[in-house]
Amino acid sequence: MSRSFTPKVVTANRLREGDVVYLAADDRWTQFHHEAELIDDEAHAQLRLLFAAAQKLYVVGAYLADAKAGPNGPEPTHFREEFRTRGPSNYFHGKQADHAS
Repeated sequence: MSRSFTPKVVTANRLREGDVVYLAADDRWTQFHHEAELIDDEAHAQLRLLFAAAQKLYVVGAYLADAKAGPNGPEPTHFREEFRTRGPSNYFHGKQADHAS
């Protein structure tokens, strides 16, 4: 018996910088998980993933990540995805530095 589909967001890494990015409903890539398009239909999720995978000059490694609706937009449901929302962990830069200002 197959599992039922759970909501997803499309995520990838920006090709040049390696930053984690998320696909928004308006087809732009955002660094913020809460701005991602929350997809609750499996067929639509596959179409969005195909759209992301076709953008080879901008992103790499696109995949569907589990998410849930939150008060400010999608929230990750797995610790790996929660970790990816915080940006690089090796020193204070990227998203971490942006949040400090």
